[in-house]
Amino acid sequence: MTYSNQIKVSGMRVLITGATGFLGGALARALVQSGAKVHVLARPTSDRRALDGVDINWHEGDVTVPMSLNSAFGDVTWIIHAAGRLGEAGVPEDVYRKSNVDGTRNVLAAALATGHRPRVLYLSSPGVLGPTTTEPRAEDAPYAPSNAYERSKAAAEQVACEFAERGLPVIIARPGFIYGPGDRHVLGLFRAVRRGLFFYIDGGRHLCQPTYIDDAVRGMLACLSRGRPGESYHITGPSPVTFRELGDTVAAAIGVPPPRLSLPQWSAAVAAFGLEALGRVTGWTPPLTRTGVAFFGEHRVFSWQKAHEHLGYTPRYDLRRGVDLTVAWYRQQEWL
Repeated sequence: MTYSNQIKVSGMRVLITGATGFLGGALARALVQSGAKVHVLARPTSDRRALDGVDINWHEGDVTVPMSLNSAFGDVTWIIHAAGRLGEAGVPEDVYRKSNVDGTRNVLAAALATGHRPRVLYLSSPGVLGPTTTEPRAEDAPYAPSNAYERSKAAAEQVACEFAERGLPVIIARPGFIYGPGDRHVLGLFRAVRRGLFFYIDGGRHLCQPTYIDDAVRGMLACLSRGRPGESYHITGPSPVTFRELGDTVAAAIGVPPPRLSLPQWSAAVAAFGLEALGRVTGWTPPLTRTGVAFFGEHRVFSWQKAHEHLGYTPRYDLRRGVDLTVAWYRQQEWL
């Protein structure tokens, strides 16, 4: 997919942190395809295979080590800060803070130190607003993070706003529940549906808002090129769906019966607590965590109208189309 018709990037020098991840990698490929000169900051131990064959300039560095950043920033036009620790069970709060909060501060300080003040996109999460009602929540709602990961992202947003007040043009993007070709994070859900192991919490009645990767990339680039410094933008899928709709859609795309089992949230949380305890003792990764139970047992829907009004963003991929494309790609890779 090309984005150059909407956003002019040809010849721009773009630095990306976190490009070895799913969304960062998709942004890197889209920018290269559109003619940008892409530079990537990555740790020496990062798995770079997903970007094999992509015309990228690699720089070794770690966002948590300020002295390792200097050589990469140079005369960049844009910076996309996508590096960070994703939410997962058992990660201590200080680990999230070091990666997501301190790492963001280090990147923005390095950007400010260049002297020419490149435009910076910080990739956050709508989860900083916590669980919602069935009504989509807008960007100006107060912070209400419900776990360590979300608290670290909210604190990192505050860091971004501090730098925006100091004159660095920082824009905050909040992409939500991204899936699509190349993703491994949501792959487990697809595999669970295929194996008949996926189950619902409280009948799958809660709402989520899946965002197909091409919509997410288009929205991110629109934020970076047209966003207003100091502002945040939700980049999400077109409309909320229930988790039952999600499970049924994935099952139909794979060609298996839809999930039927459902558990009350309280009993799933008790089971998850026990599995987490077992995991701590044995080193085993539990298939169900309390964070996962909360994700499937709460509404999380967010309005993208501000992004539409400020940036011209409109998501194009409904759930069925996005899931069909994702399943086809997983099968091509023999991941599913």
